[in-house]
Amino acid sequence: MTHDSLSLVVMSFVASVLSAKLSRTGREAGAFFVSSAALLLVPAIAVAVTGPGANDPAIITGQGRVVDGDTLDVGPTRVRLEGIDAPELAQTCRTATGERWGCGKASAAFLRALVQQKGLACDRTGSDLYHRALATCFEDGADINEAMVRAGMAWAFVRYSKVYVAVEADARGRKVGVWQGPAEAPWDFRHAEWQVAETAAPSGCAIKGNISSHGRIYHMPWSPWYGRVKIDESCGERWFCSEAEALAAGWRPAAAN
Repeated sequence: MTHDSLSLVVMSFVASVLSAKLSRTGREAGAFFVSSAALLLVPAIAVAVTGPGANDPAIITGQGRVVDGDTLDVGPTRVRLEGIDAPELAQTCRTATGERWGCGKASAAFLRALVQQKGLACDRTGSDLYHRALATCFEDGADINEAMVRAGMAWAFVRYSKVYVAVEADARGRKVGVWQGPAEAPWDFRHAEWQVAETAAPSGCAIKGNISSHGRIYHMPWSPWYGRVKIDESCGERWFCSEAEALAAGWRPAAAN
C-alpha cells in the first residue's frame, strides 16, 4: 500500500467516525466502532514524575501538530497522551493473512486526522521525565486518547494506567487495527531496537543527533529514518545516551510530519 493510499483511507475512515463523538464519561463508546475490513485497508516511554507545576496550566488549549501516534504539540506545549502507547513510526504489524502493514505510520496518520485544524483541550495531570505534559486531550468532547485505543491504533499503557484497559479489550475482540493479526507491543519493539543499535553506537549511546535544514533533530533507534542518518561529529552532530540529554542540548525529536 502506498503512502498516499494509506492517507486517503485513514482520512476517509476518520471522517466517517467523527460524526459520533465520544463523551468524557464514555457513554457513547460504541460510536467509534471500526470494522476489521476497513482498517485492513488502512511507533519514549512517558513516566508521570510530577504533578502540574504552579505555573503550568491545568488545561492546555490550541491546535495540534502530530509528532507520532501518542505525542503531539498543542500550541507551544509538547503533550504525551496519557494512558496509551502507540506503535512507533517504523513499526509494522501483520494482517490476519500475515501481510505486513505500517501500523506505526497509520497510527500517526489516524491521530493527525483526529486533531488537524481542530481546537483541542487537554486535561493536564503532570509531566514526564522529558518535561512533556501528560494529558488526556479532547476535541469537542471526544476523548482522543480513548479514540486511538478503540480504533486499535494504540495500546492501553498498562504499566502506568489502567484507564483504557476495557477499551483495548473491546478493540481486541473486534480485531481492529493492530489486533487484526500478530502485533508486537511498542515497549517490546523499542527495547529490541535499542539493543541492536547500542551494540554499534559509540559507548552504547544510540541516539543520533542530526543537523539539517530542519534544525537539530534527534533520531531514536526505532525511528524510520535512523538507518539513513549518518553522524558527522566534525559538523557538530553527535550521539546521545538518553532523550533527556538530547532535549537538554537543544535537539528535538523527529516528527511524523
